[in-house]
Amino acid sequence: MLTYIIRRILLMIPTILGIMLISFLVVQFAPGGPVERVIAQLTGNDVSATQRVSGGGADAAQATAAEAANSTYRGAQGLDPQFIAQLEKQFGFDKPAHERFLLMIWNYARFDFGKSYFRDVSVLQLIGEKLPVSISLGLWLTLLTYLVSIPLGIRKAMKDGSRFDVWTSAVIIIGYAIPGFLFAILLIVLFAGGSFLDWFPLRGLWSDNWAELTPWQKVLDYLWHLALPLTAMALGAFATMTLLTKNSFLDEIRKQYVMTARAKGLDEHQVLYGHVFRNAMLIVIAGFPGAFVHAFFTGSLLIETIFSLDGLGLLGFESVLNRDYPVVFATLFIFSLVGLVVNLISDLMYTWVDPRIDFEAREV
Repeated sequence: MLTYIIRRILLMIPTILGIMLISFLVVQFAPGGPVERVIAQLTGNDVSATQRVSGGGADAAQATAAEAANSTYRGAQGLDPQFIAQLEKQFGFDKPAHERFLLMIWNYARFDFGKSYFRDVSVLQLIGEKLPVSISLGLWLTLLTYLVSIPLGIRKAMKDGSRFDVWTSAVIIIGYAIPGFLFAILLIVLFAGGSFLDWFPLRGLWSDNWAELTPWQKVLDYLWHLALPLTAMALGAFATMTLLTKNSFLDEIRKQYVMTARAKGLDEHQVLYGHVFRNAMLIVIAGFPGAFVHAFFTGSLLIETIFSLDGLGLLGFESVLNRDYPVVFATLFIFSLVGLVVNLISDLMYTWVDPRIDFEAREV
């Protein structure tokens, strides 16, 4: 097992390097950038209108000769070329692309993610400020999904083909098909003062008078704010886990050892929870770390925006729009690393749930 773990850890290195290299190359060819954004702000132009000028293109021919020699940015007319050069140096664009990439990887290997271009705070501090929202959504979404989906999936497996199985399948599939942001808007219209009831708050995870509340009131206030966004996100999360649980139990129920247990006179409860449950839950339990991290790091951007929840999803989206590359690449690096580690943990969970599984005999 130790050999397998070491092998998987070593494979993470080229995987992360590949992810970062591809993302870095995409950014190099994408129009716009932090320098263009500053120029656009100084000249009063829209950020989306700024872009790099190609070396021999028509745009370069239209620029004056002096500006073409000192600046590769549209919208820089009237700005001192020396000021443009200082901007490039400030953002690190005075170095060749390969040097910038190698420097970024070296810093990230030491978990030095630098500062945000436009917020004047460290990237780690910025991510830390958004974690409470993402933790709340990810943790509660995962727990709610497991608490509802596992009992429902077991019940559907025991009632396979019945009316209960048919109508519950229809409900969860319809819920899965409905976009979360549309359901969020419906919840706001119905329950958050839209057009009908005004039962729930519309923004944030706590009220303005949070500091004045008692501990019990804080818990209720927190759950009160979390109710609508969590409901909107959980609607589509039940389908996968419920059907996975049901199919896993159906596969086990049809095996020979279950028929043998029944032939010995064991009742259905003993067969289900004494023999089937452990084997059927193997894939469900082993997938818990991945499910949690998926919910934790990929909280719906639209849900966060609709309910004014300032989480990691909204941070990443705003960073891409603002060309805040330290935040973009740092979050990509952290999320990729966490994802690879969680995949390894998920595999190891199989051996914890079922010691008969041996990864030593398996090629990575």
